[in-house]
Amino acid sequence: MQLSDTQKRHLRGLGHHIKPVVWVGQHGLTDGVLHEIDQALGAHELVKVKISANRATRSATAAEICVKTTADSIQRIGQMLLLFRRNPDRPKVALPSV
Repeated sequence: MQLSDTQKRHLRGLGHHIKPVVWVGQHGLTDGVLHEIDQALGAHELVKVKISANRATRSATAAEICVKTTADSIQRIGQMLLLFRRNPDRPKVALPSV
C-alpha cells in the first residue's frame, strides 16, 4: 500500500504514544517473533517494535520485517520501528485522504 507523506505524518503522530508490543532480542528475528509481529499488525494495524542490536543489524532486521510481514515502515528512530499494515476486513486506523 502506497502511503502519502500526509498519511505517514498522521501515523507517526498516532504512533508517538504507543509502547512497543514486540521486542527483537539477542536471538534475532526468529519465526516466533515474526509470527507475533504479524499477529499484532492484524489486530492493531499500527505497531511499534523494539530491535535490540547494533546499527547495521537493526537496519537489516527492519527491512526483513517489512518484507516478510508486508508492512510499511513508517518511522525508525534508534531501536524503535513503527510499522503499519492495513487490515482489509476490519480497518481500525482512519487515514487522511490523499
